[in-house]
Amino acid sequence: MFIDGVQVKSVVEKGAEATQITVNVWELHNEWTEAGVSGLDEEKSLQILQCYLQEDYRGTRNSLKSVLQDERQSQALLLKVSVHDFYFEERVCLLRCVLLLLTYFQDERHPYKAEYASCVNKLEKDLVANYKSQFENLFKAEAPTWETHGNLMTERQISRWFRQCLREQSLLLEILFLYYAYFEMSPTDLLSFTKLFKEQGFGLRQTNRHLVDKSMDPLVDRIGYFSSLILVEGMDIDFLHKCALEDCTDQHQFYSTPEVTKEMDQLLLTLGDIPHHGPVLLSWVLLRHTLKPNESSPVVRKIGNTALQLGVFKYLSTMLQGLGVSGNNCTASTAKMCIYGLLSFVITSFEEETLGSPQHLIDAACEVLSAPSLAELFWEMRPNMGLGMILDSAVGMFPHKTGPLLQLLTALLSNKSTVKKVYTFLDKMSFYTEVYKQKPNEIISKDDETLWRRQIPKLLYPLGSGQTNLRMPQGVLGQVVMAGEQGYVVRWDYSYSAWTLFTCEVEMLLHVVSTADVIAHCERVKPILDLVHKIISTDWTVSDCLLPLTSRIYMLLQRLTSVINPPVAVIASCVNCLIVLAARNPGKVWSSLHHTGFLPFASSPLTSMAHAEGMKAGNYGNLLVQIEQPRGEYAVTIAFLRLITTLVKGQLGSTQNKGLIPCVLLVLKEMLPTYHKWRYNTYGVRERIGCLILELVHAILNLSPEGEDAGSTPTLQSLCIYSLANTEAGQAVVNIMGVGVDTIDMVLAAQPSSGGTEGPEQILIQTVKLAFSVTNNVIRLKPPSDVASPLEQALTQHGGHGNNLIAVLAKYIYHKHDPALPRLAIQLLKRLATVAPMSVYACLGSDAAAIRDAFLTRLQSRTEDMRIKVMILEFLTVAVETQPGLIELFLNLEVKDGSEGSKEFLLGEWSCLQVVLDLIDSKQQGKYWCPPLLQRAALAFLLALWQDRRDSAISVLRTKDKFWENLTTPLFGTLPSPSEMTEYCVLETCAFVMKIIGLEIYYVVSGSLEPSLKDALQRFSSGRRYEYWSQYVKALVAHISETEEEGVRSFPETQMLISAWRMLLILSTSHSDVMQLTEESVKLKLFMDVLDGTKAALLVPRSLPCLRLGSMMATLLLILLKQWRSVVATAPDILTPLALVLESVLQADQQLMERTKAKVFSALISVLQIQGLNGEEIPQLPQLLLCVCDTVKDEALALMDSTHHLAPPGDTPEDRDSMETDSPRCLQKDQRDGVCVLALHLAKELCRVDEDGEHWVSVMRQVPVLPSVLSALELSLRLRQNLFFSEASLHLLLTLARTPQGAAAVAGAGLIQSICLPLLSVYEVSSNGGSQVSFSRKAQDSPCWPGVYRLCMSLMESLLKTLRYNFINEALDFVGVHQERILQCLNAVRTVQSLVCLDEADHTVGFLLQLSSFCKEWQFHLPKLLRDVQVNLCYLCQTCTYLLHSKKMLHHYLQAKNGEALPPGPLARPQRVAAALLTQHTAKEAADGGEREEAEQKGLLTVQCSLLKILSKALAALQRFTPDCCQILLDQYPHAVRLSFSAPAFDPDVPPSFGTLLGTINVALSMLGEVGNMSLSLLMFTMENGFYVLTSQATRCLKDPSIVPRDKQRLKQELSSELSTLLSALYRHFRRGSPSSPASSQSKTPGPKGSHEGQEPIIQLVQAFVRLVQR
Repeated sequence: MFIDGVQVKSVVEKGAEATQITVNVWELHNEWTEAGVSGLDEEKSLQILQCYLQEDYRGTRNSLKSVLQDERQSQALLLKVSVHDFYFEERVCLLRCVLLLLTYFQDERHPYKAEYASCVNKLEKDLVANYKSQFENLFKAEAPTWETHGNLMTERQISRWFRQCLREQSLLLEILFLYYAYFEMSPTDLLSFTKLFKEQGFGLRQTNRHLVDKSMDPLVDRIGYFSSLILVEGMDIDFLHKCALEDCTDQHQFYSTPEVTKEMDQLLLTLGDIPHHGPVLLSWVLLRHTLKPNESSPVVRKIGNTALQLGVFKYLSTMLQGLGVSGNNCTASTAKMCIYGLLSFVITSFEEETLGSPQHLIDAACEVLSAPSLAELFWEMRPNMGLGMILDSAVGMFPHKTGPLLQLLTALLSNKSTVKKVYTFLDKMSFYTEVYKQKPNEIISKDDETLWRRQIPKLLYPLGSGQTNLRMPQGVLGQVVMAGEQGYVVRWDYSYSAWTLFTCEVEMLLHVVSTADVIAHCERVKPILDLVHKIISTDWTVSDCLLPLTSRIYMLLQRLTSVINPPVAVIASCVNCLIVLAARNPGKVWSSLHHTGFLPFASSPLTSMAHAEGMKAGNYGNLLVQIEQPRGEYAVTIAFLRLITTLVKGQLGSTQNKGLIPCVLLVLKEMLPTYHKWRYNTYGVRERIGCLILELVHAILNLSPEGEDAGSTPTLQSLCIYSLANTEAGQAVVNIMGVGVDTIDMVLAAQPSSGGTEGPEQILIQTVKLAFSVTNNVIRLKPPSDVASPLEQALTQHGGHGNNLIAVLAKYIYHKHDPALPRLAIQLLKRLATVAPMSVYACLGSDAAAIRDAFLTRLQSRTEDMRIKVMILEFLTVAVETQPGLIELFLNLEVKDGSEGSKEFLLGEWSCLQVVLDLIDSKQQGKYWCPPLLQRAALAFLLALWQDRRDSAISVLRTKDKFWENLTTPLFGTLPSPSEMTEYCVLETCAFVMKIIGLEIYYVVSGSLEPSLKDALQRFSSGRRYEYWSQYVKALVAHISETEEEGVRSFPETQMLISAWRMLLILSTSHSDVMQLTEESVKLKLFMDVLDGTKAALLVPRSLPCLRLGSMMATLLLILLKQWRSVVATAPDILTPLALVLESVLQADQQLMERTKAKVFSALISVLQIQGLNGEEIPQLPQLLLCVCDTVKDEALALMDSTHHLAPPGDTPEDRDSMETDSPRCLQKDQRDGVCVLALHLAKELCRVDEDGEHWVSVMRQVPVLPSVLSALELSLRLRQNLFFSEASLHLLLTLARTPQGAAAVAGAGLIQSICLPLLSVYEVSSNGGSQVSFSRKAQDSPCWPGVYRLCMSLMESLLKTLRYNFINEALDFVGVHQERILQCLNAVRTVQSLVCLDEADHTVGFLLQLSSFCKEWQFHLPKLLRDVQVNLCYLCQTCTYLLHSKKMLHHYLQAKNGEALPPGPLARPQRVAAALLTQHTAKEAADGGEREEAEQKGLLTVQCSLLKILSKALAALQRFTPDCCQILLDQYPHAVRLSFSAPAFDPDVPPSFGTLLGTINVALSMLGEVGNMSLSLLMFTMENGFYVLTSQATRCLKDPSIVPRDKQRLKQELSSELSTLLSALYRHFRRGSPSSPASSQSKTPGPKGSHEGQEPIIQLVQAFVRLVQR
């Protein structure tokens, strides 16, 4: 194929479904062949047409059918296949492939050097003949016309055909030139080529030259260049030079061919009319002069003169410039090598004066020496040979003429070694050449005036004293090189450093900057600046030696830019030097440049990004507007943009970056929106400026956050983002992106060169790529806003016929020259699909299907750039969630034929799923076309389908053969150890598989899982993969913890894997059977690995990634602790590693570790609760207590500080809690799962474990935890804030108060002062100056301030119970302060029967019960309150008795008052569940009426239990308030109940009576036989206290003289009757043994059972009392 060149052979296999040609296509093909458009026969035409339809057709099959049915569209398609794009481009690509082989087949650095060499060996035999023949055919081909080729061949198509003809001629000659650079040309071939090129005029005498227009001139020139180079290379001048040096000219191939030589002489004598002949004639002159100088002297002289008349050296410079720069351009480098040999031999063979203009020779030499290897070769040669003679000549005129020498030395700089040679060369100059118009007086000379001598010393520059200067001493000799009417040229024998001379030249320019001499001095200084720029660019280490020069650049820039007509070239050279300096030392360059006035500056600080007041353009801005734009030359602008970009990339500080804001504003407001409208003299400069502007913006948008200062002044980055999003700058970027793939392909097709990276077409592509990246970053970094910015509107606006930008972006998929271009376009599409409120599918319009086909074609190609395929998959992954229409297009699912309403789907022909399935196929893994990164992207797409629940696609995938087997394959492999891992994307691949499996198990019922998935899970379990992955995750965490730098690089992938593994383990806690994770030993291993991983990450936290991983592992540990309680209960020591982790995290950064500390605290709490250890089993208990208490202290103090800064809450509805309605709890500042709250709970658990208080007492002596907690609690209560902290701290205090030591410590720390008065704020809400006491109906255990009050009441009860008389004064203070709430609470039971209200009543009565033991002290301090409490307790007994007696009434009250007020949320405890089941919400959820009734009965029973507890405690308190019988006999006491025997009443106006007490005993007795949760001991306790109070009060009445005897008699009769009945019922109950009570078997009653009831003291007392009253 390559040998045949552009003679296309059969390269397409037939039979492929994608290239099946229909009858219509055959008709199209026949039309194409008959028209002769392609010039191919029928078979080849068909193959080309097939290739086009498969590779380059931008439509679908359906659209192709419609095209073929329309005559005009089918003709357009023909032209696109043949003339316009495809066929011609294929021909060119074949030639470029051969060019690539010849470029690298001898390059040892190329990875495919051997393969390329093998191909070249096969090409070598026939390549020249075939390519030469094809060149002749192309040259002689007649242009097609409409007469010969039909109506399709318009003038435009003819022009395109001819351009293609010239491109192919140029490429064929380029290939032949490279071929002959490696292989020898025979003399006969040289003669043949010479005749051929002479015949076609070196490209100028084209058969169709009438078709040549101006745009084709570069192609014609290239044909001439390569024609000339082929002939020069064929003469083998390098070998000729070698033969001449070694005096063996007879070995040259032309030495023994006199006939060919003679014919060549005659042929070349006829040349000389076009510049392309010059190098050929010059080479032939060398050849003839060297081989046989005597035979052809006239011929040689004539040919040589002709070459010089053609300006051969000037032509050589033009030719080498036209071939492009060296670098990666092998053709240009080879051409320079060829011309280097020619120039070296010419200069060696002929006198320099005979070769024409020295400047042209120097220009040609500089172009040649720009090749990288030739500069080193030059320095290795002897200075008196070759190009060294030109350098020697230039030195002879230095410094009279500085330009030639500096131009040569600048070209000779290629690497660090050449830099040192150039620097040393200039540093040790031995001649100083001057020109004198006449002989000075201070000079003496010989008579022949050939030698001068200086009599006095001389300063060479008229500079002031103290400035750098050169001083020529007395007695220096000078050789007069030239003398005449024009004056004397004297070469002084004077040694000096040229670098000092250069400094003087710069100083002179500074002195004459405002005079007429400035232009001449600028011409001398510019080469100096160019040399300095090249030196410091090549080797920075020399910059210190050049400091005298570089330090003067700033002053030079300041002076030159402020003159009326500034020298633009010198200014550009100055700025170019500063660019290199800024790359190494940006801060120093900025500080020096800042004061020159060159850059734009701000006269006042920028306050608004929308307005640029106070911004001044500086000298550069004036130069741009006044000089460069009118001239159309922009050297300074290009240098300015590069300088600002370099300064930005230098990561200056925030102050310097703000100084750059005026520069960036100038670019964004004045340059970017308008640069495309400026005048340009040179093609390609506009594209270069646009590219440089976007490079600057790109650099700013990629600044690291550290360099940005978040002050009031806008930062560089925020300024760029705002300008691009809201001003014309953004529209300019949109216009660049809108260039489109067709325009870029057209520009590429028009380029004359075969390669290179600096052409306008390459810069255009780079500009568009930068526009993509800039737009992507602007959208990513733009602050969120509800209003779309102009940039976003321009990006997402819909246009007709696919003219919107989204469609333009998507069509970049058709671009194939630079893979980065479509990749970045897709990346921007991905960003827009994520954030923009628009449908990509709708924007694509009718092109959607065709674009999809193009995407999938590139995705499934095995030779496509891997990064494009990855980006396509990432785009589709995003589209799954954000672009439903687009993803349906790509999924291309078809409904399976079947019954009506069927929802089974099949994969369509153009479904992306088939490509993805191929990528995850286990057989494809490890192949070059399926690298790990691509497999990762495919699995990420599948995961997106599962996460978005795309059921149609999932249903197709899960039933595919071997889908689950292929999907789970990565989980069964063995990964390299974390320290040896190189491709971290494999971790993400495994993570995605785990997540897909987890989602499938979670969403699909276990019985409906695919058998293949079940088999995979079974193999996963039986293959011990759980243990493997657990161990690997642990090792991964340990590796990242140990190796910070390497670990940070792999952190995202590691985090993803740990997250997936965590999800899988969490899922296994609820789906253990499905996941085959049931063995306790395996669970224990997994749990311990998680614990070890947590310990590894958190034990010595070094970096943020370690802390994040540790937090993730701690979360998993906490969940497993709660779910695998049986495993944890049997696990070995867990507390030790957790205690170590706790110590470590407590020492880390507080903000970073806040959540992690909370998790560790929770884990410790769970372990203590699950394992039930005692203090002796926890050796680290003292250290744990110390850590926790220290944390509690610090957190409490911090909470106080934050609370002080918060304003006290106002009188809002959220602050109220009503007795009748429920109100939501106001938001708190602390957190339920915050560190402070959890530390308090952990301290509580540790104190509970330490039963004897041995450890916590000593710890609390070391750490002032109690004062800190109580201070924070006091503040929280007073401000009604920090609810969770308040609850947790009270729970801790309550735990401590249960032991004498703890109670004493709590009381001694000032508890009563901390909570007594502040507690008023909990339930009192100021309203119009008054006070309102109210109760909440909240769920019993939900955090609320009434709950805090109840905890305080319990705490007081516990302290009083423990400390007794030591706490009585504090208790009386408390009850005195809160007496109103206490009395209200006792009365509230009548109106509010919610469990919360009953719970508060229970706590209150419990506290009063303890306080009732100190009746005398109470009577002394608070006699009125004592009486009020006694009365209210009696009323409370009456209310409880009534409600317990009348179940229907209680049920009614609960339904009426609690039904809708209770919150419907889920409750945890049985009491809460029972109460909630009474609510209407829960009742509606009941399956039927029976369930509802059962739920209501349970709720009723719960309320009865609460009422019974209250009743029992109230009676017990009354029993203590009631004097015993002996005291009654001696002293007078007030009556507690009225002398009445009516049933207990609910009316508060009816006072308690003996009937109330009898009713209480009756109710308790009746409840003994009921089945329920009520304790038998509690009922007996209630009856005993009821009996006691009854007998005591009856005795009081009987002994009261104020009661008439009739009433006493009535009292005796009633009591005798009622008590006898009660005793009889009680006897019967004990005889039965209470078989119906489930509590009887669990509770030990105080009295005996069965026949021993008479021995019960209370019953004996009642019997005695009955006997007394019966008398």
